[in-house]
Amino acid sequence: MTSEFMTPTAAPVPAQRQVGRGRFAGLRRALAPVAEARGLPKWVLYVGCALVLVFVVFAIFAPWISPYSFTQYLDGHGHRFPKSAPPNVHHWFGTNIMDTDVFSHIVYGSRTALEVVAIAVVISMLLGVPLGLFSGYYGGPLDRGLVLVMDAMFAFPSLLLAILIAFLLRGKFGFLGASFSGIMSAAISITVVYIPQYFRVIRNSVISVREEPYVEAARILGAKPRTVIGRYVFGNVVQNVPVIATLNAADALLTLAGLGFLGYGVQPTEAAEWGYDLQRALGEAAGGIWWTSVYPGLAIVLLVTGLTLVGESLNDLLNPVLRHRQLLPVNIVDDEGEVPRDDDA
Repeated sequence: MTSEFMTPTAAPVPAQRQVGRGRFAGLRRALAPVAEARGLPKWVLYVGCALVLVFVVFAIFAPWISPYSFTQYLDGHGHRFPKSAPPNVHHWFGTNIMDTDVFSHIVYGSRTALEVVAIAVVISMLLGVPLGLFSGYYGGPLDRGLVLVMDAMFAFPSLLLAILIAFLLRGKFGFLGASFSGIMSAAISITVVYIPQYFRVIRNSVISVREEPYVEAARILGAKPRTVIGRYVFGNVVQNVPVIATLNAADALLTLAGLGFLGYGVQPTEAAEWGYDLQRALGEAAGGIWWTSVYPGLAIVLLVTGLTLVGESLNDLLNPVLRHRQLLPVNIVDDEGEVPRDDDA
């Protein structure tokens, strides 16, 4: 027999829903600063993501978006495309001196740029972050040796170091196929430039975190070094990695364009690359053929701007000192439950 004064109990949450909530709890915590942010940084993030998303769509759906292949110079009837033709109905961005479509180079160049940048940034993080963690935590001869190597790499200009590595790696990845060989060589040459940046940022953060009381307490309780690093140190020093990754991606794109402009990057027979298109368009610009250089240059500027905006906005949103949160109005209520007015004070 039930009583009318019994309070109803909440229905139990299904086990699958609880597992789902726990699975996405980390993602919700990671996106919480973005959801709480207000003002200019949030809109800057949206604009940057929109610019990057355009080129991501180009890269993924290049065969369907591009009217021609980046090496195609014949139409469906077997006729050769006009050389250095201005923008028209059949060639939206015109053609270049090689009789190929400029718009197709922009679309397929997006795939090349994002592939190289993604591989370079991922490999840089996979090498630089662990080296910074172990070097900063253990110190000693290992730390001094790694710092010496990274400082020596910083002594070289980044573009010069990338050119040197690209020259040494040319033809070393032929087993991957003609198209992916040049992309991998360019990505590895850019990777070497950015490993020291991740190493130094993570190492400096670990040196300050390893002396914190909670880390000392974990060591006193008998936690193994790998447990201390993975559970207590890594989570408190990794916040800067997304910001560094996005800013390095923008710089890596410029380095890739510089390599292609100098002829040490991705070769034209391997993939479409904007830097090489700019180098080839130099001779045409003097003759009034502007479209072969404007559109590749504009693509580089827009993608670099998008990545930079994402990096700068993430820095504002993830940094608790710079982050602006929404402030809710506070109403002070008196004993009678009413909000006092200014003339009542």
